[in-house]
Amino acid sequence: MPTIQLLPDLLISQIAAGEVVERPASALKELLENSLDAGASEIRVQLEQGGMQLLRVADNGVGIAAQQLQIALARHATSKIASLDDLERVASLGFRGEALASIAAVARVRLASRAHDAAHGFAVQADGGAPDAPQPAALSSGTTIEVRDLYFNTPARRKFLKKEGTEYGHCDEAFRRIALARADVAFSLQHNGRAQHHLRAQTQVERIAALLGNDFAAAALAINESAAGLSLTGMSALPAYSRASRDAQYFFVNGRFVRDKLIAHALRQAYSDVLHHDRHSAYCLFLTLDPALVDVNVHPAKTEVRFRDGRAIHQFVYHALNKALAGRGGDNPAAQAQLASAAPTSHDARPVFSSNYQAPMPFGVAQPAAFYELMTRDAPLPQTAMPQLEESAAHPLGYALAQLHGVYILAQNAAGLVLVDMHAAHERVVYEKLKTALDDKAVASQPLLIPAAFQVDALDAAAAEEHAAVLREIGFEIVPLSPTSLAVRAVPRLLQNADPAQLARDVLRELREWGASRVLTERRNELLGTLACHGAVRANRQLSIPEMNALLREMETTERANQCNHGRPTWFQISLAELDKMFMRGK
Repeated sequence: MPTIQLLPDLLISQIAAGEVVERPASALKELLENSLDAGASEIRVQLEQGGMQLLRVADNGVGIAAQQLQIALARHATSKIASLDDLERVASLGFRGEALASIAAVARVRLASRAHDAAHGFAVQADGGAPDAPQPAALSSGTTIEVRDLYFNTPARRKFLKKEGTEYGHCDEAFRRIALARADVAFSLQHNGRAQHHLRAQTQVERIAALLGNDFAAAALAINESAAGLSLTGMSALPAYSRASRDAQYFFVNGRFVRDKLIAHALRQAYSDVLHHDRHSAYCLFLTLDPALVDVNVHPAKTEVRFRDGRAIHQFVYHALNKALAGRGGDNPAAQAQLASAAPTSHDARPVFSSNYQAPMPFGVAQPAAFYELMTRDAPLPQTAMPQLEESAAHPLGYALAQLHGVYILAQNAAGLVLVDMHAAHERVVYEKLKTALDDKAVASQPLLIPAAFQVDALDAAAAEEHAAVLREIGFEIVPLSPTSLAVRAVPRLLQNADPAQLARDVLRELREWGASRVLTERRNELLGTLACHGAVRANRQLSIPEMNALLREMETTERANQCNHGRPTWFQISLAELDKMFMRGK
């Protein structure tokens, strides 16, 4: 019978390395975190062959005393916690005391350091085992650690490493996460002797733009919310900047990059009403809270956390982001040309429009008639008339000019030209009105002068009878005419122009498939989105100028009106600078 025996310390460290040091990127993450915990203000990283051949991290932190260098490479040796109370309030990035020992067990490691108050630096060497005695080393204040030939003594692990390019990609991502977390620290990265990143100490917004790109920064909203000891800052991209993958999603808890299901769910919910179903949001967000309210000691890699009050965290993150995304139409265009290089040009005071345009007609919905009169005058505009043209600045979506192919509304605002997808925009307006009415239990019904009859199967007829109360709650009155036919006597007033039979079929299908309780809770938005699509103005319907302006004004007072229910943009801005560039004006 096999006997139970204690494993050697080296073997224990090599086993632990499988969790802590999965690949070169894992080792880089641990070393960078140690440098930050040491108070470094500048960190330099050098890689060779994707980190498999060499991984060097140098910092200007507080350093390590000569007599502690050997202890630093020992298992469960750390300066960051000393008791259970410390563990329950961990404020440092590292604390387990496993990383350096695990790395030293599977690589050739050289650790050199010089404390700020020390006259000389010292270094220790460990080739897959215990470190040797400290030796003098030429070094300025701080610490430098070199990791060579990762997994040289465990070939089974080394063969699972990928190609150089793949491993470098993982290292670059680890570097980005750490650099995003600490914008106040300068970072540099070299790979195979070539500089890849050089980041000075900067503001959080500047660091995000440097690593995620200026396009992200230009299309992102600034987040800054605080409540009950919780703080959420950072930047979250508008839905129009959505991605095909999750490669631009960074979330930090107390400066630590995490992947948490609770947080991910809150973020998905915040974007659910404005993001296309097959796209992914982009964000770089920082959650700060009392360390006692979050447990970071869940996994050796420390990318998983557990919150003491997960529901409160979920609600805070969701509402903070939802509030930022719930802008009204005109607050943030889905796209806008930003031509910094375009030279400023002078524009004529009076816009030029087709002479076929017939202006005189009654206006409504708070339209400035003078605005349209000025556009169609043949005589030069007096200087006193100029301010009246600026009335377009009073509304971010401006005033309608015409309809294009029965699909798009062309409007003029202070910035230039606005193009609106009238169906998508009206769909969002109707959808938000339906949600508000249902939340207030005030969905108004519109009786039909002539009930709409349609054929159904037995299950639809049964669903109409079983869920009659629910149908009335959402504004429908559907009665049986025969075992295979129903009649719609009333529909929601907001949908009075839609096909009543098709509306009824969609509602009954939802009720049959999901049941009344789920339709009014988790499936509510899907149902209302379908109804709003039917109730929105259709393509090729000719709208009058007052109708187009009425839609623009409703967009400006409707939350999330920059995207339709499916996440597609509802309007675009083309600036005068872009128009000038198209026509080469000023050149």
